[in-house]
Amino acid sequence: MLEAIPSHYLLIGSTVLALCMGIGVTVMRMRAHLRPINAKRIIIPPFAMSTGALMFIFEPFRIAPMQILEVFLLGAVFSIFLIWKTQFEVRAQQIFLKKSKAFIIILFGLLAVRIVMKLVLQDTLDIGELAGMFFLLAFSMIICWRVAMLIKYQKLKATLNM
Repeated sequence: MLEAIPSHYLLIGSTVLALCMGIGVTVMRMRAHLRPINAKRIIIPPFAMSTGALMFIFEPFRIAPMQILEVFLLGAVFSIFLIWKTQFEVRAQQIFLKKSKAFIIILFGLLAVRIVMKLVLQDTLDIGELAGMFFLLAFSMIICWRVAMLIKYQKLKATLNM
């Protein structure tokens, strides 16, 4: 099915979709500081995103084991910026995410890096393989970020309960 659509249309469409998702994530993140955070709100996004791994059932999206390792490591490196800028604060004995303008800049910076990487790699990799790699990149970044968030949250919650 992907062969029927010219690759430049797929590239443009996926780039526009990535921008829309980036804007959506940014809007959600800007509103996240308004409600108290809990473990469920930290854990659910990676689980919801994990359904995207069903793409690997189809041959065009599969990638080599070495590429999986490389992409997961790159995602872990990218997550460092998100981990660094995700901070919590206590208000009225509840834990909230701190509002941070730098966090939004980091999100858009990571999105820009992702788009540039896609433009550079489009000629060397098949569009399906590239989609699989970028899904794993985003997924590994979110997993690392959310695990670190959960650890920070649990430590802060433990100090509140004392």
